[in-house]
Amino acid sequence: MTQTGQTTDLGRWLQRLLAATLLGGQVVVHLLKGKVQRRNTIDQMVAVGPASVLVALLTAAFVGMVFTIQVSREFIRFGAGSAIGGVLAIALARELAPVLTAVILAGRVGSAFAAEIGAMQVTEQIDALYMLKTDPIDYLVIPRVVACCLMLPILTILSFMTGLIGGLLVADTLYNISNEVFLNSVRDFLTPWDLVSGMIKGGVFGSLIAVIGSSWGLTTSGGAKGVGQSTTTAVVTALLTIFITNFFLSWLMFQGPGSELFNL
Repeated sequence: MTQTGQTTDLGRWLQRLLAATLLGGQVVVHLLKGKVQRRNTIDQMVAVGPASVLVALLTAAFVGMVFTIQVSREFIRFGAGSAIGGVLAIALARELAPVLTAVILAGRVGSAFAAEIGAMQVTEQIDALYMLKTDPIDYLVIPRVVACCLMLPILTILSFMTGLIGGLLVADTLYNISNEVFLNSVRDFLTPWDLVSGMIKGGVFGSLIAVIGSSWGLTTSGGAKGVGQSTTTAVVTALLTIFITNFFLSWLMFQGPGSELFNL
C-alpha cells in the first residue's frame, strides 16, 4: 500500500471515529428523552448476554487458573502463599474480568453490530427507515447500547466468580493451599468498591462496543467488501478504545498505594 493510500485510510478512520463520537452524543440525548424501544432492547439483551455467557465463562475460568499458577510459584517462594486468593480476586475484579469480557464481546457482538447495520446501509434499508419516519438511532442503535450497558456488567460479575473458582481449584489441587486460606485471603483483600469498579468498567466498555459497532455500520459503503472492512475496523477500533479507556478509568479509580499492600 502506498503512502497516499495509508494517509487516505487514516483520514477515513478518523472521520468515522468522529462520527462515532457524535453518535454517542446523540444516543445520550435520545436516552435523556426516554426514547427506548423495549422489544428491540430485550432482543438485543438476549443476543448480547445469554448468547455470550459460555465463551466468557470459559475464558474467565482458564485465565483464573493460569493467573494462579503464575502467582503461586512466586508468592510461595517468598512465603506469601496465603495472599494468593486475595491477589487473584483483586486482579479479576479490577482488570481481568471487565477487560477480557469486553474483548470477547467486542469480537463477537461488536462485529455483529457492524456487519448487520452495515448490510442494512449498503442495501438502502436505512434509507427505508427514514422514509417510514423511523429514526435509525432509536430503532437500531439505542437498543444495542442499552443491551450492552446492562449485560456486560452482569457478565463481568459472572466472569469474576468463575475465574475465582478456577483459581481456587488450581491452588488447592496443585499447590496444597486450602480453600479456607484462599477464601479468607479473598475476604481480607477484596472490597465492595473493587466489584463496583469492575461493573462500572463493564458498563463503559459496553457502551463503547455498541456505539462503535453501530457507527461503523451506519458509515459503511462499497457493498459487500465495505461491510467486511467495516466489521474488521470496528472490532480493532473497539479493542483499542477499550484498552485506552481502561487506563484512564484505572487511573481515576485506583490512585495511590492500596491498603492491601500492608497485609502482605
